[in-house]
Amino acid sequence: MEVFLVPVAARRYELYCEVPDEPHDGAAEPSGGYLRRLMHRFRQTIADAERERRHGHGHQASAGWASRLKARTLRWVAESIAEQRLLWHLRRQEKGTLFYPDDIDEASAVSVLRAQLKRDFDKHRFWLVIDTIGFVGSGLLMLVPGPNLLAYYFAFRMVGHFLSLRGARQGLNGTSWHSQPSPPLTELRQALQLGADVREHRVRDVASRLQLEHLATFFKRAADPTAS
Repeated sequence: MEVFLVPVAARRYELYCEVPDEPHDGAAEPSGGYLRRLMHRFRQTIADAERERRHGHGHQASAGWASRLKARTLRWVAESIAEQRLLWHLRRQEKGTLFYPDDIDEASAVSVLRAQLKRDFDKHRFWLVIDTIGFVGSGLLMLVPGPNLLAYYFAFRMVGHFLSLRGARQGLNGTSWHSQPSPPLTELRQALQLGADVREHRVRDVASRLQLEHLATFFKRAADPTAS
């Protein structure tokens, strides 16, 4: 697994990677166990959201309102899980390569990686507890006719935070990391000082050289050139 330490401010970094869509073979929902069915629905939703994010923009004008609403919902799901996608993939990785800007030393890069994973572990552990409480509490609405949308919401978040927690723990304790300096990532730090149009062109050039399809979008969303 390749992870990139992306400078998004003078002294701030974000971890970034591009991973394949969550596999989904279209199998019927498993019959045994609530948690198994919940995980199946979660993976199906993620797979649908990823397909919509990549391929679904071209037919929206001619689609009906229900289809447009579903597409917008799936795009919201895809955007809301962007941060967690790295952690979900990391939970199955025994080896990883950390690419970091070559204007910092390897020890500093590894320290940033571990600090970020530790923050992620603590954050997702906290929200897993909160959303589990919310999910249990939403069971009170089972007496209300119609679908329990609040329970679906908390269930989706609960599964997401659980998988993220496992990924952060694997990255900290189970993954063997190899570090490699990357001059193009240093160019991203330099791009922070450029005007918007020039910066966008530079970032897209770096993304092309690193063969990262969505890096430019990620960088535009995460970078804050005015941060100190």
